Amino acid sequence: MRTLLITSSGPGEGKSSTTANLALVFAQQGKKVLLVDADLRKPTAHYTFRVDNRVGLSSVLVGEMDYLKAVDASEEENLDILSSGPIPPNPSELLGSKAMQHFIEQAKESYDLIIFDTPPVLAVTDAQVLANLVDGTLFVVRSKATDQESAKKAKELLAPAKAKLLGAVLNDKEVSKNSYYYYAN
Repeated sequence: MRTLLITSSGPGEGKSSTTANLALVFAQQGKKVLLVDADLRKPTAHYTFRVDNRVGLSSVLVGEMDYLKAVDASEEENLDILSSGPIPPNPSELLGSKAMQHFIEQAKESYDLIIFDTPPVLAVTDAQVLANLVDGTLFVVRSKATDQESAKKAKELLAPAKAKLLGAVLNDKEVSKNSYYYYAN
């Protein structure tokens, strides 16, 4: 697997934090990782990793810049960031474009893993558009916040996009002292 999409059913479920943490873990394991902020509506990677957002994915997809010039190195070895760039008027069209397919093929030549942070599935179609271009999709759900119907609806929306759903990440789960998963010092 070389390309991974991270999404959720709605906002505030932790998909961007999960994306950042997964990217860091893979980079620390020696993989050359590119984190792409494909949330062209409410991007956050440039805040998380303190990189410039004046150019980014949108700049690459409209042909203003080569992706290698738009990528920023993070403070973590082996982890590069491609921020969203300026918010375009047509995010879904850009994400489903031939330019996006070309970008993914080019990036695969330089990176072991490309991780895409996308908008929530129930908010806009961007994740569905991009899901059929990647090798796998992870779905983030927040404990006690994501309702079962929203998660089910999001999964149903990803199916026609031929999304290869790898599984779900349960975020923000409280673990009690008596739980099997609790580790003592």
